[in-house]
Amino acid sequence: MKSYFKSLSLFFVILLAASVLGEAPVPEGDSSEKLERLRLPHATSLPRILTDSAPYLPDFSYAGYKNGNTSLPSVDGKIFNVTDYGAIADDERDDTKGVLKALKAAKAFDGPVVVKFPTGRFILSEILYIDRSDFAIQGDGTETILFYPRPMRLLKTPPHMTELSEYLILNDKRQREPANNIDLPFSLYAWTGGYLWARVPGARGKAYLKEYDRPSEVLANVIGGVRGELSVQVDDVRHLKVGDVVKLEWYNVQGENGSLLTELYGDRTRFSAIGSHHWTNPKRALVTQVTKILSLDGNHLQLADPLLIDANSDWEPKFVKWEHLKNISLSDFTIEFPNGVYIAHHLEEGYNGIYLEGVYDGFIRNIHIINADSGILTDDIANVTLQDITTSGAHRAHYTVHMGSVYNVLAKRVRVENTAEHPLSFNTYAVKGVYKDCEVLSHPILDQHSGANHQNLFDNIRVHLPLLGEDRSYSLFGGGGASYWKPSHGRFSTLYNIEVITQEAPSTDSIVILKGPFDGVQGRLIGIHGNSFFNLEYGPDPHIEQINQKPLRASLYDFQLARRQK
Repeated sequence: MKSYFKSLSLFFVILLAASVLGEAPVPEGDSSEKLERLRLPHATSLPRILTDSAPYLPDFSYAGYKNGNTSLPSVDGKIFNVTDYGAIADDERDDTKGVLKALKAAKAFDGPVVVKFPTGRFILSEILYIDRSDFAIQGDGTETILFYPRPMRLLKTPPHMTELSEYLILNDKRQREPANNIDLPFSLYAWTGGYLWARVPGARGKAYLKEYDRPSEVLANVIGGVRGELSVQVDDVRHLKVGDVVKLEWYNVQGENGSLLTELYGDRTRFSAIGSHHWTNPKRALVTQVTKILSLDGNHLQLADPLLIDANSDWEPKFVKWEHLKNISLSDFTIEFPNGVYIAHHLEEGYNGIYLEGVYDGFIRNIHIINADSGILTDDIANVTLQDITTSGAHRAHYTVHMGSVYNVLAKRVRVENTAEHPLSFNTYAVKGVYKDCEVLSHPILDQHSGANHQNLFDNIRVHLPLLGEDRSYSLFGGGGASYWKPSHGRFSTLYNIEVITQEAPSTDSIVILKGPFDGVQGRLIGIHGNSFFNLEYGPDPHIEQINQKPLRASLYDFQLARRQK
């Protein structure tokens, strides 16, 4: 069921509010003057969602490097300069061999290392794997350019891509567009892989086929704990110790009508059916949380961040071992690709920049990515900050900065200048992710891509809409993803302080309709505003406040962090 504020009645309410505040819009004057008169002021109070009497709102302030408790550090470690191993900037020759030698030497060193690229253009044609902890790749700023002339499609397929390859073939995954004469198999690199690839050696990666599944190494069963609290109770602490980074898993073992699905999506009569992937593999965790153990007191544990959902025994919650890399960073360089031919969605050739798998407490900072199919892809990472990222170029992208299977990841100051299928996207299993202080300049979509993603935040985002059609509507709050993973998102996903810039001159007799997923459950939408008056179509059962007003606090993340750190 959609939430629809009737345009006419909303308009008169806005006019009344503006009149009371001495800001009633008037039709006279040029468009800029009219715009100023149309604007409503900042909200004069916090939205109710931030008060003690409010409906549930997750605390997003734990997202990012070190749970948001510290600024990103300077890059430190023994330096391995690629020019000392044969790479030469700006000579128009392939530098891969020299860079691989530097990478090998750095991996052999016992201690933190930095593989350093100086200013200049380096030509590369193979994947640079980061497969140990305490490892950094650093340039001298965006004047350091890593240029990749070839797509990943032309590389030898890595062994760890075998499962995905088999999955695509067995399920006949094809892009079918009869009107464009397209009936072609999905690319292996449509949403996976990158030329700078961090991964645990021998790790499976993203799960696709049951026959590859292996039981998780259980450390303890969780027998008590309440959503939002830091304390949990376990049945056995013998395999746990202070400082451990572990994964907490919940399982839907009750099938299609399981209570875990009710926890994720609330009243299921309010939207279309839940996709089958939620119950066809009960031995695979449906909800996960990565956290650190801060203290032990008997069989009670203090966690580094609040419990995601209740420790309900029906969902068989348990702590399991999580293999991961830590202290990984990539900073201060440009990744550039040629402007490859765009064929269609899911047929991307593999001009992919960075892929992070199994990373904890890492960061990417000050990166410019040009003409990528996907700029930054993620899987199974936690407590990572992606900061000061710009994507640009004439090539149409699939993803820019993507969040899939993430927990407590912060993407801060992402600027999207290019056109992309999913400019900002919370994908399958994304939980407690935050896009903050971002701007999308071309065909924006704040995508929530199904797959049990929930409790994510778009925070202080500016978007620029293309020209609108006659119905003056735009699907800004997208809900992509396959039908077997629907709905678009679970409960408590939040949009806060979203500034929407339209190209059309502001009008007093027309409202712009911003559309969202009608299966996006119990979303929180606060402070959607811009240079027009906006109406929202979003549902079911959203919590909507301060529409057509700027919130008193620009960032929900900053507000929650400051409140937590007092």
